Amino acid sequence: MAGTVGLFALFVVACQVLLIDASFQPALVLDMAKILLENYCFPENLVGMREAIQQAISSGEILLISDRKTLAAVLSAGVQGALNDPRLTVSYEPNYTPITPPALQSLPTEQLIRLIRNTVKLELMDNDVGYLRIDRIIGQETAAKLGRLLHDNIWKKVAHTSAMIFDLRFSTAGEISGVPYIISYFSDSEPLLHIDTIYERPTNTTKELWTMPNLLGERYGKLKELIVLISKRTTGAAEAVAYILKHLKRAIIVGERSAGGSVKVDKLRVGNSGFYITVPVAKSVNPITGQSWEVTGVSPSVNINPKEGISKAKSLITIRKSILKAVQRVSDIIQRFYAFKDKIPALLNHLSKTDFSTVISEEDLASKLNYELQSIFEDPRLNIKTLQGSSDKGQEPPTTPSSVGNLNDASFKLEIISGNIGYLRFDRFPTATVLIELEDQMKEKIWQPVRDTENLIIDLRYNTGGSTEALPILLSYMFDVSSKTHLFSIYDSIQNVTVDFHTLRNISGPSYGSRKGVYILTSYNTAEAGEEFAYLMQSLHRGTVVGEITSGMLLHSRTFPVEETSLGITVPVVNFIDIHGECWLGGGVVPDAIVLAEDAVERGQEIIAFHKDIPALVREAGELLEKHYTGAEIAAKASKLLQSKLTEGLYRSVVDYESLASQLTADLQEISGDHRLHIFNCEIEPESLHSVPKIPSPEEAGFIIDAMFKVEVLPGNIGYLRSDMMEDIKVLRAIGPQLVRVVWNKLVNTEMLIIDLRYNTGGYSTAIPLLCTYFFDAQPLKHLYTIFDPPKRNATKVMTLPEVLGQRYGSQKDIYILTSHITGSAAEAFTRTMKDLKRATVIGEPTVGGALSSGTYQIGNSILYVSIPNQAVLSAVTGKAWSVSGVEPHIAAQSSEALSVAQKIISAKDQKKKSGK
Repeated sequence: MAGTVGLFALFVVACQVLLIDASFQPALVLDMAKILLENYCFPENLVGMREAIQQAISSGEILLISDRKTLAAVLSAGVQGALNDPRLTVSYEPNYTPITPPALQSLPTEQLIRLIRNTVKLELMDNDVGYLRIDRIIGQETAAKLGRLLHDNIWKKVAHTSAMIFDLRFSTAGEISGVPYIISYFSDSEPLLHIDTIYERPTNTTKELWTMPNLLGERYGKLKELIVLISKRTTGAAEAVAYILKHLKRAIIVGERSAGGSVKVDKLRVGNSGFYITVPVAKSVNPITGQSWEVTGVSPSVNINPKEGISKAKSLITIRKSILKAVQRVSDIIQRFYAFKDKIPALLNHLSKTDFSTVISEEDLASKLNYELQSIFEDPRLNIKTLQGSSDKGQEPPTTPSSVGNLNDASFKLEIISGNIGYLRFDRFPTATVLIELEDQMKEKIWQPVRDTENLIIDLRYNTGGSTEALPILLSYMFDVSSKTHLFSIYDSIQNVTVDFHTLRNISGPSYGSRKGVYILTSYNTAEAGEEFAYLMQSLHRGTVVGEITSGMLLHSRTFPVEETSLGITVPVVNFIDIHGECWLGGGVVPDAIVLAEDAVERGQEIIAFHKDIPALVREAGELLEKHYTGAEIAAKASKLLQSKLTEGLYRSVVDYESLASQLTADLQEISGDHRLHIFNCEIEPESLHSVPKIPSPEEAGFIIDAMFKVEVLPGNIGYLRSDMMEDIKVLRAIGPQLVRVVWNKLVNTEMLIIDLRYNTGGYSTAIPLLCTYFFDAQPLKHLYTIFDPPKRNATKVMTLPEVLGQRYGSQKDIYILTSHITGSAAEAFTRTMKDLKRATVIGEPTVGGALSSGTYQIGNSILYVSIPNQAVLSAVTGKAWSVSGVEPHIAAQSSEALSVAQKIISAKDQKKKSGK
């Protein structure tokens, strides 16, 4: 409706500068609208047109224009702009005589044959490539009439070729009915394919076009290469052919965007005037895309000057013919050499099912293969690329000279720096043979001088790699010679063998041992074997890595050329496996402490100083746990675990208080299963260490009440109390009179009460008995829960209070408590108590699972603190300890919907009560 009104508004704007002539009647516009309504192939766009026109005429908006050709131009602009269809044109042609060409099938056979010969050309090109040019798509009836002739003189000559260039660059005429005939020859007989849908407005009929089950002669099928050439002259039925073949992924379209014609356009006279309107009376809708080639044309897969179309098509056929062979060669190389043998079947199966129909170049093929391979298994080392003009980093690393004369040539440098720290710089790893030759020199100049240092810095910032063979020898010096430590394994896919590497017991010099700290410095230049050393020291928990992420150049790969292409596939032929069974995929080593390479030495020394404090901190954390934690057996086990992890070097990766706190927290929670155990670092002493509540002044009481509570009486005399924090009992008693007057007196006489704790993260637990007391009768006192204090070995029963300020709510009226995933601590304890005693219905989300009481203790004199649940709470009903998991609601609901759920439940109960059920 909006489009049609806009159309006539455009008429008005265009007419206002023209002369008025009463001889033209608004009926002309009505006649034009009638033609559109009955013939335009998008009738849905014309809804409300007649009413809009009549309204415009009645209001005088349509002005009369004296010049008929000008009026035609104005009408064209209006209808095209409103319906966004450039095919709609209005013209004034008083002498126009429609010419209807005879149907092709009605022509004599001889004339049809001459037409076919003039519009069809074929050629057999080199390399078994067929060339077929069709300048006019004949209809199905004509094709059937000339079937044998077409087959024997045209199709039979090109059907046997291994690839075809189908030239539609000069096809400017044709019939849509011939499209299924052509598409069928380039498809298989089964299954039949729905290729187009044609809607004709004048008859209001829809016809689906399908491939044909039976054809004269053999089909070309769907496997042989097909290139379709188009140009801006290609229009009509030829566009339909190109569009369908493209979206069936049956052909590659080469050239420029086609004309954007139409299935059928009629030129219709407007009433008895000399005006005509050109209207698209039929439309095509492709079942694959839901769109059409009409107006916008067919976009090519390869955009190129149409004059170069044939030569480009030939080169594409050459590339396309090589694709299957290239994919097979890639599959063979992966099958033979890829180090992840268990991944090979999935990779090859995926490649065998991959559609390469859109690949038009070797670069495309490389991108497609890489994408498909990585979608199955993300291994950045497995890579395909063009080799022309590229320097391949996937090859084996350059070899190190087989012999050196002295230690300096091998790039070993040593000094002892302040703090009795050994500083050893390696710039390249020699082969095992060279290391053996240098054995005496290394013993004298490296291992003996560093044996008495307290810590060792190994500087690999300038290390560009070298030989992996050196690793077992050098790593052996980092462990005790008395033990045989598994260092790593290497799987060689070419040899199909796995070799395990252990520390060597026959090293000549003194070992550095496994206890003292080792710090490896890295940079973006650290590569290959240097990366391996850093990675292994990190994964073995033997060293702390400081500096920049390494280069990521360790690939253990080889590049194989893909025959008959310029492609190469880089395949990991070796898997580097750490002691955890993890394969390193060659990415850079991420340091434990990331700093600029130039700052690595200084940062390393800071970490060395920090690490000296870790044993004492770990020991003291364990002692605090054993002293205060509610579960003595679990505390002893957790304390022992921390010491074990310390001995095993598992805290070498921590580089500051924050990372130590995080690691200790993870370890404690892992062994205890208690998420409440928490270690944190804090520069300022936590307030919880001295949590003596401050008694507010009368002026402050009002602010506290406003901050803590929100009160409302909902329809039906339902009380609503929102509490966002739990205050200490001394504070509540201090503000008691004002609290009762401002908050409680508004709620105490309601029929039922909703207590909203969805935003309450907790606070003091001391007030829980007071709060609960309001919801029970004065006598007898109610047992709420029991607090067990492990250090004191005593149990205290917590009861309701005999007296409270103000009126009680009593034990009979319904209570609903709303919870969320952040409801915790004392708010959670209140909820659990009310649920245990069946005094409230809980609605919402499970709560946090916090403790009724946790103590915060400083670890030594450090900035680390540990939060320890120091009291066990026993249920008054079961006598068992409350679990560390949260309170499960009676009725689960999203926290945002909990209030409305509660109201619906209350309403349902009220309706049931009124009905007497």
